[in-house]
Amino acid sequence: MHRLTYLLIRITTFPLSLLPYASLHALGKPLGTLAYHFIPTLRKRALANLAAAPDLSLPNGEVRRIAKASFQNLMITCLEYPKLAREKNISNIAVCDNPQGADEIMAKGKGAIFFCGHQANWELLFLEGTSRMPGVAIGRPIKNHYLYTFVQNMRQKFGGTIIAPKDAIKGGLRGLKQGKFFGIVGDQGMPDSGFCCPFLGRKAWTSPIPALLSYKTNTPIIVATTVRKNGKYHIRYSDPIYPNTSASKQTEVPHLMTRALALFEQGVKEHPEQWLWIHNRWKQQTTQVLKKRYRHDTIAVFIPEDPKFIDQLPTLREIYPTEEITIFVPKTIAAQLSISAEVVPYSHLEETLIDDLRFKLLINLTKSEKIDRHYQKRSCLEVVHPEGFDDKLKTLLCHG
Repeated sequence: MHRLTYLLIRITTFPLSLLPYASLHALGKPLGTLAYHFIPTLRKRALANLAAAPDLSLPNGEVRRIAKASFQNLMITCLEYPKLAREKNISNIAVCDNPQGADEIMAKGKGAIFFCGHQANWELLFLEGTSRMPGVAIGRPIKNHYLYTFVQNMRQKFGGTIIAPKDAIKGGLRGLKQGKFFGIVGDQGMPDSGFCCPFLGRKAWTSPIPALLSYKTNTPIIVATTVRKNGKYHIRYSDPIYPNTSASKQTEVPHLMTRALALFEQGVKEHPEQWLWIHNRWKQQTTQVLKKRYRHDTIAVFIPEDPKFIDQLPTLREIYPTEEITIFVPKTIAAQLSISAEVVPYSHLEETLIDDLRFKLLINLTKSEKIDRHYQKRSCLEVVHPEGFDDKLKTLLCHG
């Protein structure tokens, strides 16, 4: 079955490899718009992520515009895969605007760690880099072996090597010792990583592997950002971030990661429409704790005029200890709330129907279907109607 799927994909996408990049970009915009409208799960996640990023502070009109443009960017990236597989001269589509600093470091034979994320077409970072210098990078395998082999061949066509995530540290150390660069796409949410710091104003979990390797090998981290301008991709490298190996690992590793993420974050702020907003970047817990359908980071809770629910709210905070919770509560009992959360008092239920795009999960104790419909038209991915915040809710939402 995998082989048949692969053949169908290759046959149907082959014509794309013959089109100029300008045509692929022009085609990607309407197709991305269609995807935005017809894939509601991804659309809602993008909208909620954008709306809940306090460092962007975007009005809803801008949130919707950027989310749609992000879908268009993703579609352009997908359409470019067949073309990139045949590309012999990567400078036809991508150029590094300031390679000098990195080239000097690599010329010394000590290697460097390139930290990047899902901007523009992120595949071009490794392709452009390995067209000039030896490198290795982490690549997550996909289930279809035939399709993954095709992607691997495309990524490694200029002599680079892709390693699996399970071999990241071992393979990264080997590559750095050989004087190669080590590329890491590090903007994914990883709540089991043990490291977190603010990203766009919200608590985000991230793998600390770039900083760990930098500290261990005394190798600099270079943050690489990409933007598509006038039909071509422009890559920029940050100044190298050198580790302070005289400091303790416990203090220096978080410091290095925070600096690297801040530089990458600036690139996202400058061109938010070219970042991958559909990723669940701010997830706070693993699926071993919360069931996947209820693992959301922005939650709206609607409480009816019944004081008994106030005393039960600590159970909700126990289930979602670090998630962002907004509680809509009648004004008559709002003063009784002591939970750490955003509180929105209301006099009538109609006042809760606001144009807020942040909420992915609704816990609605009012049983008002109008509330459900209102937020499901926006960014709500899941609605729960529990009887209260008791052990039954834990059983519904949590594993174990």
